Amino acid sequence: MLSVKQLAKSSRPLVAGGARRSAGRVVVRRTGLGVRTLQTQTIQQTDRETITRLLYSIGTKREVERYLRIFSSSSHPSHPARFAVIKVGGAVLDQIDELALSLSFLYRVGLYPVVLHGAGPQLNEIIEQAGVVPDYIDGIRITDAKTLQIARRVFLEENLKLVAALEKLGCRARPITSGVFTADYLDRDKYGLVGKITKVDKRPIEASIRAGALPILCSLAESEEGQILNVNADIAAGELAKEVEPLKIVFLNDKGGLFHGVTGEKLDIINLDEEYDSLMKESWVKYGTKLKLREIKDLLDHLPRSSSVAIISASMLQKELFTDSGAGTLIRRGYKLFKHGSIEAVGADRLRQVIHDRDPDVLSGQQSVAGILNELKKTPYTIYGDEAFDVVAIVSHPEGEAPVLTKLLASRNGVLNSVIDNVFAAIRRDHRRLFWTARTSDDAADAAAAIARPGSEWHFERADGSFTRGGRSLFWCGIQNIEDVEKNVKDLEAKGRIERAYLPVGPSAPPHRAPPLNSVRSYSTFARKNAIGSSRGYATTAAPPSIEPKRLALIGARGYTGRTLTGLLSGHPHLDLTHVSSRQLAGSVLDSYTKRRVEYSNLSAADVQRMEEAGEVDAWVMALPNGAAKPFVDAVDSGAQRRAGGKGSIVVDLSADYRFEDGWTYGLPELYGRSAVRRASRIANPGCYATSAQLLLGPLVKAGLVPPGVWPTVFGLSGYSGAGTVAGAQDAAGRPTTEPKVSPASLHGGVHPYALTDHIHEREAGRHLATLLPAALGSEMKVAFVPSVAPWFSGILSVLSAPLSRKIAAREVKALYEELYAGERLITVGAAVPGLADVENKHGWTVGGFQVHSEGDRVVVVGGLDNLLKGAATQCLQNLNLALGYDEYAGIPIA
Repeated sequence: MLSVKQLAKSSRPLVAGGARRSAGRVVVRRTGLGVRTLQTQTIQQTDRETITRLLYSIGTKREVERYLRIFSSSSHPSHPARFAVIKVGGAVLDQIDELALSLSFLYRVGLYPVVLHGAGPQLNEIIEQAGVVPDYIDGIRITDAKTLQIARRVFLEENLKLVAALEKLGCRARPITSGVFTADYLDRDKYGLVGKITKVDKRPIEASIRAGALPILCSLAESEEGQILNVNADIAAGELAKEVEPLKIVFLNDKGGLFHGVTGEKLDIINLDEEYDSLMKESWVKYGTKLKLREIKDLLDHLPRSSSVAIISASMLQKELFTDSGAGTLIRRGYKLFKHGSIEAVGADRLRQVIHDRDPDVLSGQQSVAGILNELKKTPYTIYGDEAFDVVAIVSHPEGEAPVLTKLLASRNGVLNSVIDNVFAAIRRDHRRLFWTARTSDDAADAAAAIARPGSEWHFERADGSFTRGGRSLFWCGIQNIEDVEKNVKDLEAKGRIERAYLPVGPSAPPHRAPPLNSVRSYSTFARKNAIGSSRGYATTAAPPSIEPKRLALIGARGYTGRTLTGLLSGHPHLDLTHVSSRQLAGSVLDSYTKRRVEYSNLSAADVQRMEEAGEVDAWVMALPNGAAKPFVDAVDSGAQRRAGGKGSIVVDLSADYRFEDGWTYGLPELYGRSAVRRASRIANPGCYATSAQLLLGPLVKAGLVPPGVWPTVFGLSGYSGAGTVAGAQDAAGRPTTEPKVSPASLHGGVHPYALTDHIHEREAGRHLATLLPAALGSEMKVAFVPSVAPWFSGILSVLSAPLSRKIAAREVKALYEELYAGERLITVGAAVPGLADVENKHGWTVGGFQVHSEGDRVVVVGGLDNLLKGAATQCLQNLNLALGYDEYAGIPIA
């Protein structure tokens, strides 16, 4: 991503595309050829903040910032292509200026979509000029050698045109016309040189993004023998999406969406789980439309439910991505909706958790979960939602009275994928009249949670009328007569069903339909009647997790682990990263943290002592090389002794320095418990290899299946990021870049075993596993560990081979793991041998492949994790959460 300094140095004009209105000094002109061009009267509006403000011209500040945060957090260093795959239709390439403007906008706000284009219309034109008549079978272009020769030239020319258009706008782009898709012949006799994709290599794409350039692909593939094959661009985009699993898959076409075949109206949203079967039976859904829907369903069935498809025009791309209303056709899998008339039918524990995690009044401490549920039972009610609980809504509807929507609680996915609209539509089908409330003014203390709430404009768009006073709004729909509104409002007030602060004082104001332009307001729907602290929180045997905001300082953030951790902290609901220290990067901006602007500093031990004494932070994370943390830890200890009140900060050390210290708590909650971590102020984060090795051996050790005096062996294979980083050459802004200590090129496609004996993880795993030994087997444990580094970026696969003290079947071994790790949200126990795809970019640990030798005396088990996540940053966040009193998984994306 371009730094602020680099953007400021840019001599190219900033341009904006897809906006409905001009913003700032941007001037919109249309040439005689009908191609929109945008010029600026200044070159000073060139940083991310300015671009973000330009986006406010198509949506509210809250909408834009919410979607920016969601999209920015969708990728992490080991998998940077997870924002979006954008397929550009050949007809859209004829509007290349418009297309380049829209893509450059994304680039300027730090988003890197993977762009793949077709070139059908251009190819047809040139083929016809060459005297070749295009021929199709089953909608597939028959491709002979001459056609392929022309197609290759056309694809390369169109690819370079797009790259050049982007570069002209100051947007770095990299042409990638080979090396990504491997294919076999689809049917050589029938279709000729047409390919069916068998493999997608995302490494060139990820390398482009890491280098700060948009990857621009075309839909040519190669066979294993090197023969170039033509592939349908839609199919290529789908196969690419299955590999990178993006949040958004965007199909750009000149129509701007899918349209109803009878009414001609654009289809805004298609929820496949609910509508696919009935939609495919519609008489107007045929030929290309039916094929398109079938292909999209097949694609989304292979992707996480958070992924969705958008069909849109290039000029409206920003509106589709950064507003709730969108502009094209959004297609998602979704979940089927439910409605129940009791808490028990929904599931009491699950409903409590949703209210605890999302309700703004609970998060602000103004209500408790128990108080909300008790209030709910006072009138008849219906609970609406989807199967995944991405949205939960509660409507109170006493007989003969106006229904009131008292709760509308959405997750990030619920807002992003418009599940909230489906739920609201279901409510409206049941209730012709409806009242609800929302806070419609800025609330800084509530901003972190606002990402999962619809903005004020969402409410105004769905209401027939509203009344606003003091930043609080009362909305209604289904009532057109103002006298009826007044009558219902008086009745709601008299019975206490809506809080007085939301109601008119004196005569009611006439209804209105739109808020002030670009207003940004907080959102709440519950009618609060209890004063702060007037009711106890929901708890039976333990207090609920803390939601108190706290401050964190990170020492050593140049490496892969530090940057991965800062990315996770961007999504933490309560922790604020206030200080980040790196000697080499001091003075530059930390671009992997998106909550607010943070600059690298160069904190000395004296600085740390002063900050600790003054109570400037609540927790420290040491992300330094082995042997480098002690001066800073000593400084924290010294500052804590002088600190008023005597209670110091939490320290989590990611190095090996304190994993053998008796005064430190070893933080592997799934194996050694959580209570000690909750009480701890000094926590040693386990090593990546050691985490996997101990989780592999733990169930066997606890069951007494590892005989004394023998060494079980763990063979570990890790991506090269596990070897750490070194400072590389300076970038254009004068900052040192980060380079791997072991590069993929140095491995020549193979693996490199190292530290074949006496690796520090042998002692680490043995020391802590010994605490799990049954008393009869002594108190010492030894583990043999052989590591190797591999040419992929991140991900560890560990193979355990252990002698057994008694004969046991493989299914019994698997049962031991299932029993010990039952209920662990970050551990997956399966039957199959885990592969890299099962662990890379995943926040947990996966185990499988349970096998016992035919003689019953040796077991082999395979486990794996991402060394930057569960092997480092995710585990660090678990330990921080436990020690600070938060929910253990706060800030950790769990599928």
